Parts: sequence; structure tokens; C-alpha cells
Amino acid sequence: MKEKLKKVLYECINKFKKFKLFSSTYARTNILFISYIVVSLFNSTLLRYFTTEAFWNIKPVLADLSVILIIGALGYLFKPHNQFKYFSVWSIIFTLICFINSVYYNNFYSFTSLSLLATAGQGLSVADALTKIVELKDFIFFIPLIIFFFINSYLKKRGYYDLVSEIEIGKIRAMNTMLAGLIVLGFFISMLTGTDLSRLKKQWNREYVVMQFGIYVYQGNDVIASLKPQISPLFGLDTAVKEFVDYFALNKNEDTTNKYTNIYEGKNVLMIHAESIQNWLIGATINGVEITPNLNRLSNQGMYFTNFHSQESVGTSSDSEFTLNTSLLPVSSGTVFVSYWNRNYAYSTQNLLKEKGYYTFSMHGNNCDMWNRNNMYPHLGYDKFYCYTDAYTIDEVIGLGVSDKSFFNQSVDIIKEIDSTHDNFYGTLIMLTNHTPWSDISEFSEFDVTMKYNDPVTGEEKVAPYLEGTTIGDYIKSVNYADAAIGELINRLDEENILDDTVIVIYGDHDAKLKKSEYNRYYNYDPVKDEIKDKTDESYVVVDDYTYELNREVPFIIWTKNNQYSMKVDKVMGMYDVQPTLANMFNFHNPYALGKDIFSVEENVVVFPNGNWLTDKMYYNSQKDEGVALSVNEVLGTDYIANFTKISENRVSIADKIIVYDLFEKTKELEIEEKIAEIK
Repeated sequence: MKEKLKKVLYECINKFKKFKLFSSTYARTNILFISYIVVSLFNSTLLRYFTTEAFWNIKPVLADLSVILIIGALGYLFKPHNQFKYFSVWSIIFTLICFINSVYYNNFYSFTSLSLLATAGQGLSVADALTKIVELKDFIFFIPLIIFFFINSYLKKRGYYDLVSEIEIGKIRAMNTMLAGLIVLGFFISMLTGTDLSRLKKQWNREYVVMQFGIYVYQGNDVIASLKPQISPLFGLDTAVKEFVDYFALNKNEDTTNKYTNIYEGKNVLMIHAESIQNWLIGATINGVEITPNLNRLSNQGMYFTNFHSQESVGTSSDSEFTLNTSLLPVSSGTVFVSYWNRNYAYSTQNLLKEKGYYTFSMHGNNCDMWNRNNMYPHLGYDKFYCYTDAYTIDEVIGLGVSDKSFFNQSVDIIKEIDSTHDNFYGTLIMLTNHTPWSDISEFSEFDVTMKYNDPVTGEEKVAPYLEGTTIGDYIKSVNYADAAIGELINRLDEENILDDTVIVIYGDHDAKLKKSEYNRYYNYDPVKDEIKDKTDESYVVVDDYTYELNREVPFIIWTKNNQYSMKVDKVMGMYDVQPTLANMFNFHNPYALGKDIFSVEENVVVFPNGNWLTDKMYYNSQKDEGVALSVNEVLGTDYIANFTKISENRVSIADKIIVYDLFEKTKELEIEEKIAEIK
């Protein structure tokens, strides 16, 4: 018995020695590969810590590690002296993925998409904003990469690659590493749920995908999703058509009738696309001076929707234009204006009003090809696009193009001619001056963003810096300028007798993408100490993720000169509810609208492209799978959440199908409308 025990112990010791020798040899001859793994895995973990805070979740770690190993395995197919080139390329790619997503998340609370590269050129026009959106912490991602290069330099000096060349059998190491990567991948896959796989496929819930699959799987999946415009129409059409038919058999919009039905039939429409103006500015003052006196007046005289939310995705302004005019949500990957501009949008507001004899046009003081508008607009239903040097004299430039005041003044001259030659018109005026980065607005706006206060000891009136020199301070100055431009526009239209038969609709296209720290200064500034109040101060306003999201709401105003309908509508409303609401007022109809006429719905829900949703009772974050009740007196059960989550997912999905598969065009070919009618 003792001899057997000794033999077993001896074999274990020998195996341990062999393993130790193998481990030692592997470590000494794979320093570069191990460094590549550490750099890539450290950065992906750091990214989650900076963004989703899912630092300790093992699933994304396994997912990232499997990608790193599988890609790294191919490096062994190169000779040792050339392996650094391979591993350095991938280390740089992984580092840039983490850096870019960190910067993007800082400002948009989401992860970026490869499809944004199609519009990357537009970013050059707002290069000044980069200094404001990139934070010092974002550069931490480059430190491991720099260390990686130093390690390579050290190894070359020590003759490392000559040593490895003598003992390394590249194909065997490649196979073993690939096997290790597949084993890790297998462990990861075994932990996935049906929900995980479903959301990976749909891709619209980006934060959730990164939290569960890691940044590298997300980015790889995004590459595939970005090819949808070319690939998807070739596959899955039958499934998309069935989903379309089933959805609208149950949810097809019928004509609504209420006290506002047809009130504006036959009237002209001017849509004022108020760039980056947010709702909290209306009624706000600094030192008792109104920031938006003209919008304040218009909101008091017309229909003012106080709880209105943009539903834009990565396409920002273009997404808002699209959703507002079609009552569809933006696509889950890419932007409609860039990736899906050549679809049939027969049920857009412009196309439906053209059937009623309206002349439709859009005006913009920027380049005609910004957001691919010059190609998209004919499909959206515009007869004419007046833009930049094609239609305007560049006499005053602020930021990205013609100043709003000059733009409006010149536009009225064109509108006057349109009004004289057409019975009815529908026009969109896209403002520009209030576009980030607001770097030169101080030259054109005298609005004071300092704070006057009385010294608590002497009673003497003093002035504290407050928002001067801050991003939010520049933004407020810019909004004040934009508001003044709107006031001048209204006056000019009145002088030219255009307002008598025209409805003015003003909408903020999206929020200004200000950081939470900017709001913290706005709400919690102490002028006496010239610093932010302590969180223990009873007047301290908490700016958490939920208050930040809800604070992103934008203004929506329907105004006429006679002030016939002066009212405030507090019901929650989204961009996709605009078309059905206006359709009821102007007597046209879109049977495939996802939104609702706000005056004909009992409990409305705003669905955001990332799957989050908002009702008058709750804001729900689908990424975190949690919500917050908007009233302490509300008790909302799981059934309430499940119901609106299902509605949200269905609307995101069906909008995607309509756009990607061009289903409005297919309704003609496949007689889908008849199929829906049969089911009903």
C-alpha cells in the first residue's frame, strides 16, 4: 500500500514538474502574446467600468477574452519576428474601439456604430466640439498600448524573437490557442439566455448587448448589422411581411375624431426645426431675465405640449425629421437618411399633403448634402430643397453655416414667392446656429450668464461667474440668440401677410447633449462660494441618470396668429405622435403610423429607439431592466411593465422591418393591405 502511494505521489510530482516546466517555457516564449491579451482585456474591462459599470460581470469578460484569443491565435501563423506587427495592429484596433466608445458614451449614453463612419465627414465641421466631449480619462486606454510597444522594444534588445524562433512551432501554438479560445467561448455561450440572443440579433439595445457580450462581440455584431441595407432585403422578406401583416391587423390606425378634427384643413404649414433647443429653457430666467422670451410668448398663445420627447438615434437631427414626418422609429443600425434613403415613404406627411395639392419644401443654411438630405428629400416627398450657396447669400456665418437671423430673413423672401404661386404649402425651416459647439456665439449674443446676488454679510450686490466660460453658458447664450431669430421670423411673416393663413409648428429636434456635470452647475451653483453646493445642502438638486434622461425633453408648439387654441397639454408625447396629431387637424391619414393622435389616446407611451419607454406614470430603462415611477403615489406592477415593454419591442421591430425591407413598396407588389383587411 505504501509503495502504491509513493508511486502515485511520484507521478504527481513529475506531472507538476512537467507542468511547471511547460508553464515556465510558455510564459518565457509568449510574453508578447500575453501582453496583447492583457492590453486588450484590460481596456475592454476599463470601458465597462467607465460606462455601464458592469465591472464584475463575468459574461462580457469571457466574451471579450474569447474574441481576443481567437483573433490572437492567427498571429502564430506569422514568424516570431513578424508577430509584433500582427498583434500591434489588433491592439490598436481594440484600443480605438474602447476609446471611441468611451468618448461616445460620455456624450450620448450609448455605444457607437460602424454605420456612423458613413457620416464621419460631417464631424469635421464640428471639430471644435471634440475638445469639449473628450475627457482626460479617455486617454487612459492608450497607456496599456504604449506599454505594449515598450515591451516589444525591450524584447527585441534581449534577443527574445531569436529564442522563440528556435523552439516555436507556429501551427501547433495557433491550434492550441484557437482551441483555448473556443473553450472560453463555449463557457460563455452556455451562460447566455434567450433574451440575450434576441437582443444581440436586434442590436438596438446597445448598452445591454455590451453588458452581456462585451465590447468586441458588440462591435463585430454591429459590423454585420451595418451591412443590413445590402444583405437583409435578400433574406427574411417573408418573415418581415408576416410580422407586418400581423402587427397592423391588430394595430392599424383608424381615423380619429375629436374637437380638433380638421381645424386646420386647407391651412399652410411652416415647421420650425429648432436645433438642440430643450424644454427646460422655456420659462427659465437668469437674474430675472427670460432666456427664451419669444418661445415663452408663443407657448402661452398656442398649443404647448409640455411633455414632448425626441426619439432620435445616431442620426440625431435627421432621425428627428424622419420620425416626425413618418411616425416611424429610426432604424436599429445606421441612419435612415444615409443607409435607407432610397425606400418608398409613401405615408410621409409631405407625400400625403402633396396628394391634397400642397407644395412641399425644406430650407437649410448648411450644405445640401448634410445627412444626405439632397438624396433623401425627394423620397420623403419634398418638391424643393433650398440650401446653403444654392439658395442663400452667405452674408453672416455663425458656427456651421448661415446665421439663423440671416437664414430666416432670406427664407421669408422665398416663402413669399411660394405663397404667391401655390394654393397651399408645407415647409420646413431647419435652424442651425444653436448647433454644438457654440464656440463663437459670444460675438452675437449679449445674454448675461453670470449671477447677481446680495452679499450675506454686507448686503452689497455682487456678481459671480456662474455659467460664464462653461459649455452650458455658451449654450444658453446660443438659445437666446435662436429665440430672438424666431421672434424676428414671426414678425417678418406677419409683415408679409403670410401668417393669416399659416400654422406655425415649432419642435426641438433633440437635446443639446450636455453632460450631467453641466446641469449640476446650472442647478447647484453657490454664488457666495463660487462653487457647487455640497450634496448635503437641503437645496441641492440631484442630477442622476433618470433626471438627466427626463430633462432631455424638447419643446413642441402649434401656434396661429389668432391664438384660437391657447392651451397646455401635459400628456407624455413623442416625435412619432406629431404626424397623427397633425393629420387629424389637417385631414390626412397614415394607416401605418406607430404614434397616436395625442388628443385621442388615453395612456400614451413614448418608445425610444434603444427600447426604453416612457408613460405618464413611469420611465423604464430596458438596458438596466429597471424603471422609476414618476409619482410617489403610483404603484405599478410587473404586468404594467411587461405590457409596455412588449409594445416598445414590437414598435422598434416593426419600424425596422418597414424600413429595411421597403415594405411600403411591397404593399403594392404583394397586396399587403388586402391581407390586413382580410385578417381584420
